[in-house]
Amino acid sequence: MREYLSTLQAWLKQTNTIALARVMKTWGSSPRPVGSVMLINSEGEMDGSVSGGCVEGDVVKQAKRVLTENQSAVLDFGVSSEEAWSVGLSCGGSIQVLLQPATFSENSVWQQLLNHTEENKAATLVSSLKNGNSTNTLINEQEQVWGDELPEEVLMAARNAYSKRSHQTITHNTTTYFIQVFPRKSVLLIIGAAHITVDLVALANQFGFETVVIDPRGYFAQHTTFSDPPAQILPNYPSEVLDQFPLDAYTFCAVLSHDPKIDDNALEILLPSEVGYIGALGSKKTHAKRVDRLLEKGIDQSLMDRIHAPIGINIHAQSAKEIALSIMSQIIEVKNQYSRREK
Repeated sequence: MREYLSTLQAWLKQTNTIALARVMKTWGSSPRPVGSVMLINSEGEMDGSVSGGCVEGDVVKQAKRVLTENQSAVLDFGVSSEEAWSVGLSCGGSIQVLLQPATFSENSVWQQLLNHTEENKAATLVSSLKNGNSTNTLINEQEQVWGDELPEEVLMAARNAYSKRSHQTITHNTTTYFIQVFPRKSVLLIIGAAHITVDLVALANQFGFETVVIDPRGYFAQHTTFSDPPAQILPNYPSEVLDQFPLDAYTFCAVLSHDPKIDDNALEILLPSEVGYIGALGSKKTHAKRVDRLLEKGIDQSLMDRIHAPIGINIHAQSAKEIALSIMSQIIEVKNQYSRREK
């Protein structure tokens, strides 16, 4: 939803109800993943995509009916191989789209979702559909709930979906629920203001991460010149500041200082946490020594496999820009792996 905020805010100056289309399920080589969003107003204007161009026209037509009748609908589409090829896929697939009228009135589920998105707060939206009538429930990280009451089993499934960064469709007592996670902006914690850090911050900013650089070495922290600066530069040891950040599945960590005193200080905290990614700079030989040091400090052997080391996808990188690209590619791969499982 974050990428559609400006459009939504502009539309809501004219009307408080729009149609919201979301991909619930996919089969085969579908053009867009589960959770993809498309907004349609009463004039037929749209923002976002549910298929990359294959079925948007049909969704807009159905949206006009949904808005007129104030009823929701589940739409099933098959994307032919020919249509899929036109949007860059080798073969077709099928998608199921939940289309709903969304009214942004005070304290409504939709207004709360908008508020959370504007304030960069995470929330999980649970929707069901029966006889054209949809129920909607919003749950935030503090487990505050807005909207329709849910069975405890469905609430538990929503909590599980959030922790796994994974949208889900479940059935409980013959009712099907679509659970969609609307996460806060992902955080990239970079330990060490190295030369690579400058290029990695620029890439991460481009891909929508909130970037934070942590380095207790005053000279590096104060004299590194960023073409595209991070949100924060903290001249502290990791152990002094990491508790300021949510070390959960939406936080990613690149350990780059190449100084064992700093890197190990971070890894001792990050490894037992629930962060989504940990990568560490250094050769296989350097990493083996790192593992030995961490084991001596009492870190469990089972946690060592969490470290991507040598960090990054192997593209035979040589320059700082290429190494940063390999790191960013690996972070995005890990970040997106859950949505791929939904297909």
